[in-house]
Amino acid sequence: MPGTILIAEDEPAIMESLRFLFEREGFEVEGAPDGRTALEKLKSVSPDLIVLDAMMQHVTGFEFLKLLRSDTSITQPRVLMLTAKGQNADRRLAFELGADDYIAKPYSNKEVLATVLRLLDR
Repeated sequence: MPGTILIAEDEPAIMESLRFLFEREGFEVEGAPDGRTALEKLKSVSPDLIVLDAMMQHVTGFEFLKLLRSDTSITQPRVLMLTAKGQNADRRLAFELGADDYIAKPYSNKEVLATVLRLLDR
């Protein structure tokens, strides 16, 4: 069974593109249009992996990651930051906060899927 992916992404076109990509591979996909909604989803969904945008409303991806990694009551999923913030400082911060990998936009679907499969050891 492939598992569950939570996509935290505020751009609807990117959300739907990623949803299609992952569902085609057999993953169950949950979506959240902002960081606050993504945090709420963690109360009812235990994703194997989170695809996380850095620049979202209410709670940024970096804030989300910090809250996620500090919450010992949550089974810790893998986190792939997928963001337009491609500076080295942003990449470094993401890894310091506990991201498992980081891909800057624009990205290729092939790269994203390969990274997700690698992170989930599939």
